[in-house]
Amino acid sequence: MAEVSSALVKQLREKTNAGMMDCKRALDEAAGDLGKAEEILRKKGMADNSKKAGRAAKEGVVASYIHLQGKVGVLVEINCETDFVAKNETFREFVKDITLHIAASNPTCVSREQVDPTLIEKERDIYRAQVQGKPANIIEKIVDGKVDKFYSTICLLEQAFIKNPDLTVKDYLNSMISQLGENMVIRRFVRYQVGENIGEPQPAATE
Repeated sequence: MAEVSSALVKQLREKTNAGMMDCKRALDEAAGDLGKAEEILRKKGMADNSKKAGRAAKEGVVASYIHLQGKVGVLVEINCETDFVAKNETFREFVKDITLHIAASNPTCVSREQVDPTLIEKERDIYRAQVQGKPANIIEKIVDGKVDKFYSTICLLEQAFIKNPDLTVKDYLNSMISQLGENMVIRRFVRYQVGENIGEPQPAATE
């Protein structure tokens, strides 16, 4: 069987909003036929997560995890649509996996929309300086690629999932949305590590 190209996988993913590996398997099953692969995903309920994304997710849980004998702590809020799903064992296992991932991978934000644009511009300037001497259009393509790589190191949703590096955290989230049939949102998190930022100026206490 011919290898399915990553470009085709990306195209199917953008069309259906299904997980990357789900798209890959569907294309393999459909022998690379995009239309048939989309039909396979729809039959399995893995397509159209984008429709669920518009629905309000006001239930869910706040979960914590302490790692390395108290050296690292994580607090995360993950939302879903109903209290029924919030109490579901599969949902709870997903939440636990996300706290473990945050503890191990140390993201700084949930998504790229939360990254300070000033930081990205500074990174772009550094990357441009690294590839001087090439044609301008080539430089920008290289810089764009490096910026995407940077996002994948700091944004939770774009990181490779710690338990299955073939998936991003977003892929894993999408697979849970498909499985549980509800919109789900990783809303926010905080990660503490003993000793971090010691010696740096601390914000003044507020009442």
